[in-house]
Amino acid sequence: MFHERRASPTEGTGLPNPHERFTALYNTCQARVYGYAVTRAGHQLAEEVVSETFLVAWRRLDDIPDHAQLQWLFRVARNILRDNFRQDARRASLEADLRTWVEKAVADVGEDATERLTVLRALATLSDDDKEILTLTTWHGLSAAQAAEVLGCTKATFFVRLHRARRRLQSAIDTAGTSPSPKPVIFPGGKLR
Repeated sequence: MFHERRASPTEGTGLPNPHERFTALYNTCQARVYGYAVTRAGHQLAEEVVSETFLVAWRRLDDIPDHAQLQWLFRVARNILRDNFRQDARRASLEADLRTWVEKAVADVGEDATERLTVLRALATLSDDDKEILTLTTWHGLSAAQAAEVLGCTKATFFVRLHRARRRLQSAIDTAGTSPSPKPVIFPGGKLR
């Protein structure tokens, strides 16, 4: 009895096999997906979110668009966070991390530390949605189009939400009574008004 070896779908095409594609995807995007998960769920849950995200990526490797791999992974991570973790647990973990960042900022000297402390305190008062919108572009460096894709909205809708989140952040900074400086807080791709 003869057994024929089946060729893989990528064999002979010059395309990397699935293991190589997945390894390249993981090596390229894991740290950024982890960073996204940390800002949404805190350090304690981020590892689990990253693991589940890349498990989904492995299972749906052929569905990942080559031109938007990171956005696709962020969207999967976002869905995992929404589906598997209660909002209260995420908020408590994120607030604990923000408190840690605030405490570290207090140890810094100078005007930059004061500004950072004020912004972090104000950020901690915002809703999870506002925090996510602000951190996608500011901390994770996504473009507006990429962030809109992660959030599942149009670029125009994203800009409206971003503008509103920035206004609420500025209001929270002003309410703290210790506005970091007379100039607005500048974020990549725009500034707070």
